[in-house]
Formats: sequence, C-alpha cells, structure tokens
Amino acid sequence: MAEAADFQGTSPSPARRWLRRTGAVLAGTPLLAGFLQLPAGSPAEAATPAAPRAASDDGSVAVSVDSLTPGAPSEGDTVTVSGTITNKGKKAVTDASVGLRVGSLLDTRSSIDTAAKNSGDVDSPAGAEIDDKYTEKFSKLTPGVSQPYTISVPADELDLGQDGVYDLSVTLTGETSDQPWEQTLGVRHTFLPWQPDELDAKTKTTFMWPLVSTVHMTAETGSDEEQTPVFHDDDLAAEISPGGRLDRMVALGKDLDVTWVIDPDLLASVEAMTTRYEIPGENTDDQDVVGGHQEVAKRWLTEVQKAVADKEVVALPFGDPDLASLAHHGTSVTGSLRHLKEATDVAARTVESILHVVPSTDYAWPVEGAVDPSIIKVATSAGADKVIVRGDTFEGGRDLTYTPTAPRPIGGGTTAVVADARLSTVFDGDMTRASAATQAVQRFLAQSLTLALQTDRPRSVVVAPQRTPSAAQAQTMAEAIGALQDSTWSQPQDLTTAAKSKPDPAAGTDVPPASAYPKSLRKQELPRSAFEQIARTQDKLDRFKVILSDQSRVVTPFGRALNRGMAVSWRGRPAEAAIYRSGVETYLDTLSSQVRLIEKSETKLSGRSATIPVTVQNNLVQGVEHLVLRLTSTNPTRLQIDGDAYEEQPVAVSGGHSQSVKFTTNANANGRATVVAQLYTQDGRPYGQPVTFDVKVTEITATVMLVIGGGVLLLVLAGFRMYTQRKRAAARQAEEREQDDAADEADADAADKGAKNPAVSETRPTGESAPRTREDAPEQPSDPAPDTAPESADPSGTGERVDR
Repeated sequence: MAEAADFQGTSPSPARRWLRRTGAVLAGTPLLAGFLQLPAGSPAEAATPAAPRAASDDGSVAVSVDSLTPGAPSEGDTVTVSGTITNKGKKAVTDASVGLRVGSLLDTRSSIDTAAKNSGDVDSPAGAEIDDKYTEKFSKLTPGVSQPYTISVPADELDLGQDGVYDLSVTLTGETSDQPWEQTLGVRHTFLPWQPDELDAKTKTTFMWPLVSTVHMTAETGSDEEQTPVFHDDDLAAEISPGGRLDRMVALGKDLDVTWVIDPDLLASVEAMTTRYEIPGENTDDQDVVGGHQEVAKRWLTEVQKAVADKEVVALPFGDPDLASLAHHGTSVTGSLRHLKEATDVAARTVESILHVVPSTDYAWPVEGAVDPSIIKVATSAGADKVIVRGDTFEGGRDLTYTPTAPRPIGGGTTAVVADARLSTVFDGDMTRASAATQAVQRFLAQSLTLALQTDRPRSVVVAPQRTPSAAQAQTMAEAIGALQDSTWSQPQDLTTAAKSKPDPAAGTDVPPASAYPKSLRKQELPRSAFEQIARTQDKLDRFKVILSDQSRVVTPFGRALNRGMAVSWRGRPAEAAIYRSGVETYLDTLSSQVRLIEKSETKLSGRSATIPVTVQNNLVQGVEHLVLRLTSTNPTRLQIDGDAYEEQPVAVSGGHSQSVKFTTNANANGRATVVAQLYTQDGRPYGQPVTFDVKVTEITATVMLVIGGGVLLLVLAGFRMYTQRKRAAARQAEEREQDDAADEADADAADKGAKNPAVSETRPTGESAPRTREDAPEQPSDPAPDTAPESADPSGTGERVDR
C-alpha cells in the first residue's frame, strides 16, 4: 500500500534553531546524570521525585485541547492553546499545573496515526516541558469539576528544530492526598506542523465538497396543471434552513477552493420546494407545515448558484445510485443498467438548468471509494471514465517510500482517481466537541505536511470525505481546508486537473479482486429483490405510458423515483428503502387502474342479431388513447362477434369521462355464451383486468312465427265477425221502427175517416169489442212507466189530447 510509505524526506533547518535545541539537550545532560546517581528507593525520592510519574494510562484528570492557533505556525507567531481540565477521580488534586511539552519529530504518517490513537495516554513520551512561565496554576481541582485553561507561547520559545510535525502535548501535574507528590495526572497529545519556509515542490491538493442528501421526494404528484410535488417528509427544509446541514455546507464552501460534487436530485428536490408542495397525512391548507418553505428554498438555491460560480462542479448520476449494489446484485436483473444510464443523462441537464453551470459527468464515486472489477465495469457503463477510489482499498505500489500521485490508469481508457485515505477519513466521527474538531484539524495538517515532505516529486492529492457531512463535520473540514490553503507546503487544485496529471509509473494499477471488497460495506448493499421490484415497476410504467396523451406527466416523476430507489442513502435502512419502492409501485398501480372497463351483469339477447355495449372509464386528468378494446366470445358456435370469434375497436377517452363501445353480435343457437372484454395497447399487450359476463340467447324460430301469425289472424276475424253481427242487429231494429211508424199512420187515417162518417165509426157488431190501440195494449216490461201525475186543470194546448 502507498500508505505504508512513511519515510519522509528531510529539508534543511535554520542553524540557529538546531543549535538552540542541541544546547538545550546538552544543558540538561548533567542534571539527568545527577538524577541517575541518586540512591534508589529513598523516602525523599518517593515524596519529591525528580521527574513526573504517570498515575495510570488514562489519567485521573481529563485534559482537552479545544483550540490551537495558528494550526501551522511560522516564525514570529504566538501559539495559543486552550481547553479544559476535569478531575475524574474521587480525590481532590492540589498544586495542579498545566503546561506544554514538545515531543519528538513524527517523521512518518504511521507515527502520526499511533500518536492520535494514544492521544490521552499519560505513559506516552511527552518531551520536556517548556519554561515554567508558560504554565497555568490551579491550587485545587475538585472531583467532577471542569476548569478552563489558556496558554500562549511564542513559536520561537517552543524550541522547534527541523521542519516536520511535532508531538505537542498539554499535561497536568499535581498531587492527591493518597499520592502526595508531583505526578502527571492527565495529558492530551496533539500535532504541531512546522514548516515556516515555502516548499519548492508543493503538493497540489483537491478537496471534494459534497452536496448530497437522502431521498425526500415521492413519485406522486398532484392532479393540478402544475403537478404539485409530494414529499414523504419535510426534513429537507430543515437541512437548507439557516443553520441546517446543507445551509452550512454552502456557506462554508463558497469561500474555499474546492470541487463541488453534487447530486442533481438534491437540486431538483429543493427547486420543487420553491412552489407549493404537499406531505401525505399533513393538512395541506396549513402553510406553516406544507408549502411554507418556498422562500427558504429560493434563498438556498441562490446561495448555491453564487458559491459554485467560477468553481468546478461534478454532477453525480441523478439520485446518487449505489454502484456497488448495482454491480453485485443488479446486473443480473434486466434493465438495471438502463436506470444508471438515464440517471447519468439527466444529471447534466438538471444541474445546468438550476445552477446555470455546465457540470462534469465523467466521474463515478462508489461508496467509500471501495471497488472491485464488477464495480469498475458498472461505473463506466454509463459513460464515466474516471472512478474515485480510496487508497486504503487500492494497491499503492511496491517498495514505494512515498504516497504516489492520485491518477492511475487501470485499462480500457479508465482512470482511477485514488483519494488519500488518511486525509479523507480524518473528519469521520463526532465533531460537535471542540476537542475532537481541533484534533481532526491538526491531524489533517500533520498528515498533509508529512506527505509533502516524503519526496520532491510533484504530486496531486485528492481528499474525498464522507458523502453527507454533518454541520459540525463541515465546519471542521472548512477550518482544515482554510489552514491548508494558507500553508507553505500545499496549493489547491480542481478535480479535473488532478485526474489529468501525469500518473506515477511506479504506482499500482491493479483493481482489487471481489474478495477484497469490505464485508462491512457488502452487508449494507441493496438486495437483488430491490432491483427486481424496480424492474417490475418499470415494466408497468412502460405499459402505462403508451396510452397517455401526455406521457411526461407520468414518465418524468416515476423515472426519477426509480432512480431514487437505488440511492446510496438507503444503505443501512433496508426497511425504509423497501417502503419507498413499494410506495412507488403501488401509486403506479393506482394510476393505471383509473383506466378500466365497467363490470357488466348477464345480458339477454332475443333475435339473431343484437348490439352489446361495453363501457371504458377514464378517471385520469388526461386523456388516454392508443387503446384497443377486444370483445371475445368463448362459444362462437352459439354467439359470434361481428361474424367472428372476436372483434376489436380502437378506444380514446378524454380525462374524467367514460365511453361506451358497441359490438354487433350474431346468435346461432339458444343458450348462454360467455363473453370476455379486454383492453390492449396497440402493441398487443393486455392492459388492465378483463371483464367477463354471460349472454343469454333466445332465438325466434319459423314455427313460433306461424303460431304468432295465426293468433293475430284469429283476433282479426273475431273482430270482423263482431262488427258484422252488430251491423245486422242495427238493421233489424231500423226495419221494426219503420213498420211501427207505418201502422201508426194507418190508424191515424182510419180515425180521420170515422170522424167524417159517424155511422161507420160508431156501429159495431153486438158482442164485438173495439180494436185495441197501443194505449190499450197490455203493458210490456220495457214500456215506459204510466204517467201518474195529477190531471191538469189548465186549458189543453192546440192539438193535444187531454183526458178528462
């Protein structure tokens, strides 16, 4: 490994500092010799030892270094160290003193690692204490109580020798009641880079500044014209608000010479927040919860635009897909690499449209820079020709006594840009404590200077920190970068220039085998089932989009959601990742089901031919087209559809409407026939669920028609007979009335003749009664009732016969 090359080159030191340091050592020799000649084991020695003695490995007093300025001093500077001391023991500490000690020169990178690991070990060599006047006294340290300290020392008084990194320790000495002698009770080791003169061959350092977040947007959008975006949480608003993690990243990065590495999904998500957005389960009318961060989003995007102006911007594939998971579990699933290609293609357009800069999309960044041949193959499949890897997982080269330059050609036109592992990981961990942040900054500077002093070869060094630094980590990184940019041994460089620098022919170029991939990272990868679900959702999307009049309303949000489904940020969160992917698929199923066939009950047909309507319902906000409705008879012998077993008709339905499609059927026999209605896309793929219903056929035969015709004829003849009978009866009644009228006229004529000839009228044979008139005729049941009214005394009218 390159990191094993720990021998640094030497540079000339000022003679004055060397002589002063040598003189101090010589001056202390007689005193040391005197100490060695003292009798051993005397009580006086135990009570007042000549040199401090460690009480325990960790010490009973915790010492922190919360600030060290300047981090890399030069001649004439004053070094100020401040922090706190805390008595962790049960006994009070008396006659306590806090002082500085300059230890040995740490001339290898591994020695810096060792010192950092044992930074609180009181048994570690601490060197000679600086002049007593640069100490701070405490008469008593009460158990459990912390007290601050500050010590300022001119750099010239530190008695530093040759250029390099020194072990600088803050020690606390004191006494306790059960150990009443001066002893070292606490220590904190840190690092002091010393390079007052400019190096002739400065290290060119590239620091990647990542703007990456977790997944926040869903595939769901509103049904309005603007397609209101839906977020599954409002955490992004907190990140971009003043003081938030991403807000701090932008505010700190704008003043640094760094290469911005951006996930386009983050920019797209924040841009979506500049208008109204919704969160499921929240009250969408509450602007304080939903859609209430438009101004925050606009301000953050504006600040990003200013920060990246005239700086190099590298765009990761949209959604920051997990390349290792894809290589190890996704390539065996058809279509997985298609999503990586789409994510890469859309990345540049997204960044350019929002930030108004043209980003580079030539880089792939696997998780923690760990690679194997399959990861390299996947990383370059979408067009990237540079892969950012990390030195602790990549062979540095054999027998190298220095860390080689970053770019390494690994074949096939691909360059591995090897980031320095020590510099890249130094900011991991909790940086909220000032002591941890200060230690990280000093360790970063120490490693950088030691690397620079290894050789006079020109080298490019890349620093690839954690993907999503916390606000405290970002603050610590910014302090370290600021100190490095002001140093005498390093100068900033962008990533593209670093990748194009001349490779070191002695550096290793072999890609680690699959067996070397870290098991801890492999455990966090997305499983094969994740990529299978993504492929299944994509297949459904392909079938759904072809029927839409405006495909972009669906293809864009779902395509980006599928990219997010394979994001690096799901590592370590398998349950949340599964919920997100299932939510995308379920929502697509919901949309697809909005275009469907209406269920039908049993249909009855009478006759040889009839029309069957089938209704297609579209509850989407946009119209659907390119659909074909097929009606199929399962028993074409009994029932045919337009003279065949099935018939197809094109379908186009406007948004929010239904349409009935009519099919002509022909019946050949009585009975039931099952009919199946199914929608198809124009490429012949079934769409939605089929609708099955029965058709009951009742056929009308010739015999039935004769029976019906005979019945109708009988009804007509019966009516005609009734008509003729009524007509004859009416004629008889009219004839009888004529005969009666003739008889009455004859009687009237006879009466007139009798009045003219009384003899004739009054002479009757004896014993013969007179002829009976109608009045004298026997009463018939149908005759009118007799007039029984009282006789009238009024004079009779003319021509009226009056009975007296």
